[in-house]
Order: sequence, then C-alpha cells, then structure tokens
Amino acid sequence: MALMRSKAGLALSLFWLVGMPALAGADDLQFRVGTAIIGDLKYQPGFKHFDYVNPDAPKGGDVKLSATGTFDTLNPILLKGETVTGLTLVFDTLLKSTDDETSSSYGLLAEGVAYPDDISSATFRLRAEAKWADGKPVTPEDVIFSFERTKDLNPRNAAYYVHVTGAEKTGERDVTFHFDEKNNRELPLILGQMLIVPKHWWEAPGSDGKPRDISRTTLEPVMGSGPYKIASFSPGAAIRYELRDDYWGKDIPVNVGQNNFRSIAYTYFGDRDVEFEGFRSGNVDYWQENQASRWATGYKFPAVTDGRVKREELPNPLHSVGIMQAMVPNMRRELFKDPRVRQALNYAVDFEEWNRTIFFNRYKRVDSFFFGTELASSGLPEGRELEILNEVNDKVPPGVFTTPYANPVGGDPQKLRDNLRRALDLFKQAGYVLKGNQLVNAQTGKPFSFEILLSSPTLEKVALPYAQNLKKIGIDARVRTVDPSQYTNRTRSFDYDMIWNVWAETLNPGNEQIDYWGSASANRNGSHNFAGIADPAVDAIIPKVILAQDRAEKDAAAKALDRILLANHYVVPLYYASTVPIAYWDKFDRPAVLPEYGIGFPDIWWSKSAAK
Repeated sequence: MALMRSKAGLALSLFWLVGMPALAGADDLQFRVGTAIIGDLKYQPGFKHFDYVNPDAPKGGDVKLSATGTFDTLNPILLKGETVTGLTLVFDTLLKSTDDETSSSYGLLAEGVAYPDDISSATFRLRAEAKWADGKPVTPEDVIFSFERTKDLNPRNAAYYVHVTGAEKTGERDVTFHFDEKNNRELPLILGQMLIVPKHWWEAPGSDGKPRDISRTTLEPVMGSGPYKIASFSPGAAIRYELRDDYWGKDIPVNVGQNNFRSIAYTYFGDRDVEFEGFRSGNVDYWQENQASRWATGYKFPAVTDGRVKREELPNPLHSVGIMQAMVPNMRRELFKDPRVRQALNYAVDFEEWNRTIFFNRYKRVDSFFFGTELASSGLPEGRELEILNEVNDKVPPGVFTTPYANPVGGDPQKLRDNLRRALDLFKQAGYVLKGNQLVNAQTGKPFSFEILLSSPTLEKVALPYAQNLKKIGIDARVRTVDPSQYTNRTRSFDYDMIWNVWAETLNPGNEQIDYWGSASANRNGSHNFAGIADPAVDAIIPKVILAQDRAEKDAAAKALDRILLANHYVVPLYYASTVPIAYWDKFDRPAVLPEYGIGFPDIWWSKSAAK
C-alpha cells in the first residue's frame, strides 16, 4: 500500500500552530491566515496560489479511476457501511493543507483562525462568499451541526475530538470551539480538517419526501460546498463526480490551479487483479501499484511499449510519512497476551527470502512505528529521549534501555531454522510445548491455533508462506480472505485473531496516537487500536507527544513511544518501499515539478484534451 497527500489523502495529517501574520479581527481577536509547524508560513497574506500548481491549468476532460470492493452509503460522517470513494470532492473543510510544506494549512471555508496564548479555544471566521451548492451561505450553525453530529455518530472522531467540549456561534460568521485541555497545539488544526455538512439540507425532507436522517446510511446524492457534485452513480458499482461551474471557491488562492477535471469517475472492482486489467484495457486512467512482482513483470503490454502508458517511481509522498505495515495479533484474545508469544511470531517471518523471491528486492524491513522518518528510534536512548523513558522505567521492558530493537534476519534455510528454534524457546518460556507436530499449552493441552484475516488475495503471497513457516513449529495458522465489507465490519468490532494493517504517521503525531495505541481506544469499536494495546507506559508517553512545545521535544517523545511499542512486540513488522510506483495513460499534463510531499493527482493535474 502507498500514500498520496491529495484532497482524499492522509486524513490524519497533523500540524502545529505558531504565531502567524494576522488579519484584522473584531474585538480582541487576531485572525491568522494560516498555521505552520515552526516559524513563518511559506505563503504570506496576499499570496495568489501555491507554488506547485499551474495557475493557468485548463478546466475540462474526464478522468476514470478505480476502487476495490463496493459501497453502500453516501453519508460522509457516519461510521456505518462502506462509504463511497471520492466523497471529499463534494465537501470543503475549514482549512486546507499544502503539499510543499511538511505541516502548513490555510483558510478554505474559513478566512482565518484565532486562539488565545494558552490555546483553550479556537475561533474560525467563515468567508462571506462561502456557499452551499444550493446558493445558501455556509454558516456557523452548519459548522456546529457538523461537529456535533461527527462527534456523536462516529466513535473514531469522538475520540479524536475528546478534548473539544463544545462549539458556539460567537459572531455573524464566527464559530468558537472550547477545549478542556490547554496548550494542545493540534486541536485547532484537526478541527480545521473536519468536513462541514449543510445543516438545513440534512434537516429537510429528502427526495422521497421523508425526513433525512444523518445517523443513517443513505444513497441519496448529498449536497456540499465543495468543487464537485455527484452527477450519477450505480449503487456499489460506480460513481461520477462533476465539476461545479458555480463553485464559490474556485478562485480563492488555495484552490487556484486545482480541481481541473470536468469529471472524476470511480468504477468498483471486486478483485485487484481484475482492477488492473481494467487499467491495462484503458477503462481506468491511473494506477498506483502495490505489488512488487507486477511492477517488475506485469507491464509488458503494447500501451507501455509504445508510450501510451507512462510509468514512474516517486518518493515524494513518503518524504514526510512514517509507515508501520505489520501483522497484528489481537491481544483481546488470550492467545496473544504474553509478549514472548508475540515476539516468537516475528521469528517466523523470513523477509529476506520473500524480498528476494517475491518482491524483486524492492522492499526494506520495517523496524519502527515511524519507519522512514526522523522520528524512528535507533541505537540506545540518550538525552531527552532517555529522560522521558526514565519517567516510566518501572513500566517498560528492561531491554528498552539496554538492547536496540532489531528484527530477526533470515534469507537461507539455516537462518530460518535458527529463527524457528528461537521461536520455540520463547513459546516454551510462555508455557507451550511441542507434542508430536503440534504446539500446545502445557497446562491445558489446547493447540496454538489462529486465523489470519485478510482483505485482499494480494496479501496471500506473504500470509501463506508465513503460515507455512509457523506450521514447521506446530502452529496451525489459517489464512482467510474476505470481501471488503465483511473485513470492515469484523475489524471495526475486533472480530479477528490476526489482521494485516498499515498505520501512516506524519512528522507531527498527535491526538490520533490515542486512537492507535491508547487504553481508551482498546475496547472502543471502530478505533484503530487493532492490537488492543492497554499499556500504562504508552498512556503516559502519548500526552508528551501531543503536548510537545517544540520540535526537539516532539521528536524525543515520539522516539520514546516508538521504543516502548517495539519492545512489547505488539505487532509483527513487515516491509515497505521507499518510492510510490504509478502508471497512467498519456492523457494528462501536470506541473513540471511536483510538490515535495505529494504526487498531486488528480488535484493539480489536468487533461491534455482540455488544453486544445
């Protein structure tokens, strides 16, 4: 899996707030035009557009994209059902991030944001010109409605906004959010990322004459304030978005040179291989590859040979993103509660062999929850990082202070045998013994057996060899692939033994860390705490990550958190690439230089046909 920082990209990109050039405001409020991680924003008041866009990009043309699985709802905020891909095209947010700064955001629906020195609240001032697709203005009441419904109806967002106690209208175009935690530099920004929905639309009768209900799934085309509208769709199979000629925000600086396609359509496929065939045949225009073997051998077809299909490998999206891709044992199951058991499971991973025989040596083994970034821990802790760890030294494994984390190394039969022997030693320490060809609990005689739940057959290329290695030490590991809807439902309710997951981390980890690793999310359905982590040391470090007041403190706290998570073997780390492979039909143009931290597709690309 790879990541793009586009309009529908990293939903959890987080930022810090610092003093910025201010807009004149009413009373004593000083409205800043944007927020940044450290120092000044790159773009100052009066900027015309982001540097990485083509401000003269033509509007027009169509782009055909694809998605895997199905969808059964167009409700943008509800954590029920399968939400359609691309729905963020229909809705604007209060703030908009950039792709050429690691952590900067500028006003979209809001022309500015104000907050006191202790950040005990944040006030957003809406643009006077911001309007819904029906021509009605976007109001503070819409923002309050969106916040309250999002927090009430989506358990993940309830945790994300846990320190936001309420919202109130404080001016004709002002809405103020109040916080019960001071000096949390992240809170105004995550509120700025919230999708804003129209209160009057959701409270009016629907197209069938019946009252709409935002707490339920719906297949009625929803209305937003964004650049696109839903033009047509086939439930579960396809959807087409069309650019709005009357979009209120098409000429504001954060949108200039963007939203260039006349229509964006998604076709759904039940199988990733069939989906690729859709790309090969020209029914899909753009493809982001997630299989090393296919990237190496699967593009020998005429359209590639004669240049009608272009191929590139781009590092940009990964410049500011840390990855943990892993097998995740569910510690809500008694089977995985012992850390020695979880550590033993890592010894059955023969990454070096898989990398050579399956992945054409394209990948690197993940050894950090912030893999690929400056936040990844290494060596032994020192300095401020060591001071933070010493505060919880009675709650963490001693190895945190004495032994740098390292994954087992395989690559040949002897190394694998040695690793499996080490795994058996760990299982023995945890109370398991081999009886014949079966690993069993020494006290109960119950076999060590579990299911690996997958969302795609693509992942079986690794899961099946992994299960075979476990079988060599008497473990019955069964691999089961289910359809996306079933997978979503089972993971939301933690109904699995082990899954495959990818966590993406920005350079500014914040409130989402509670959702990933905090005790408060361990038993909350719908959270991203798939491992079921409930660790007092982790809980103690997370606030230090969130409330860090400068870059050095943020880095030290993140590295300390990384070490604790690794030392407890909460996941079985897998691998990741250093570039994002993409292929696309030669019907697009784009800026000569892509933004430092993104590909910008489809946001800043445009159709060649529109330029004629």
